[in-house]
Amino acid sequence: MLQLRDKKIADEILARIKKLNLQLKIMHVCGTHQDTIVRYGLDSLLKNCGIEVIQGPGCPVCVTTTLEIQKAITLAKNGVTVATFGDMIKVPAAGTSLQKARAEGGDVRIVYSIDDAVKMAEKGEVVFIGVGFETTAPSTAVTLLNEPENFYVLSCHRYIPPALDALLGMGEIKLDGIICPGHVSTIIGMEPYKPLSSRYKIPQVIAGFEPLDILMAVYMIARQIDEGRHEVENEYVRVVRPEGNKKAQEALKEVFNPADAEWRGFPVIKKSKMALKKEFEEYDAEKRYENLLENIEMAEEAKGCRCGEVLRGLIYPQQCPLFGKICNPSNPVGPCMVSIEGACNIEYRYKE
Repeated sequence: MLQLRDKKIADEILARIKKLNLQLKIMHVCGTHQDTIVRYGLDSLLKNCGIEVIQGPGCPVCVTTTLEIQKAITLAKNGVTVATFGDMIKVPAAGTSLQKARAEGGDVRIVYSIDDAVKMAEKGEVVFIGVGFETTAPSTAVTLLNEPENFYVLSCHRYIPPALDALLGMGEIKLDGIICPGHVSTIIGMEPYKPLSSRYKIPQVIAGFEPLDILMAVYMIARQIDEGRHEVENEYVRVVRPEGNKKAQEALKEVFNPADAEWRGFPVIKKSKMALKKEFEEYDAEKRYENLLENIEMAEEAKGCRCGEVLRGLIYPQQCPLFGKICNPSNPVGPCMVSIEGACNIEYRYKE
C-alpha cells in the first residue's frame, strides 16, 4: 500500500496533469475520497495544476432527508426500539435528534452491523434504519431474504447513478468530469455509469482511495478531455470488476424496487431510492407503524444551514456562514458536519 502514497510518483502524475494545461472542475461522490483529498492536501496540489475537485452527494447520512430522520425519531419516542449506525444518531431534525430522543427515554441503540440489530430482534421488535448506497444495501437485502422475526427496516438506501443523472441534468454546476466511488463500483461495476457519459458527454473514472488512486483518476479524466473522449474508465482495477458483484446485484433486485424520492438538497430524483418490494412488505417499518408515521410533515432545514448546496457541489463548507462557528462536530447544525463522510466534518477535522 505504501507505493500508493509514493511522493515521487505523485509528483510525476501532477506534472503530467499540469502539462495538459487544462482548467477543470471535477466532482467525486464519496466521503472516503474526500477524506483522502483533504487529509493529504490533494485539493491544493491539484489547484496548482488548474484542477478543482469538489464533493457531491456521496455521503449517505448527509443525503438522508429530514423527514426520514423525523420518522425514526417518532418511532423511538413511541416505544419502538430503533437500531442505527453511529453517525445517524446525532443528525438534527425538527429541533431534535435520535440522540435527544434516547436521552428523553427512547430506546435508540447504536449497532455496528445489521447482524447486531437482527440479534436484538430475538427479544422484541426492532426497526433498523437502513442507510447507505449500493455498498451497504446488499447486507440489508440478504438479511431480509433470511426472513428474520420481529425485524423491520426503515429503508433510506439509495442508488448513486440516478443522483449523478439528476445533478448533471439540473445544470446548476458545470462539471468536466466525475470520479466515481470505489466501494459502490465494486457492487455495480462500470455499466450503470455509461449512459451518463453518453448523455452528458462527460468522462468518468472509478477510483480507489489512496492518494495516487485519486491523482491518477484526475489524470485519466484530464487525458480523456485532452483527447476529446468521454468514457467510463476504471482506475481501481485491483478491486473493481467491469461487471461488479453479480450476487450482490441479484440480492438488491430481489428485495428492492427503485422508487422516486427526495434527497437532502435535491428535488425528487426518479428511481433513486430502494423501496422494499411487495413480497417484503412485512419487513417495512413504514407499513408496520403506519399509524405513527403517516401524518408527519417534513420540517424546515435549520436556519442558515447550507448542507443542500454543499451536497450539490455549489459551495465549499467554508462558504456556509455557520461553518466552524455555530456549527462544529460537537454542535452540528446539519448532517454534513455530523457524518465522518460529510464534507464539512472532514474539512473541520483536517483544516480548522
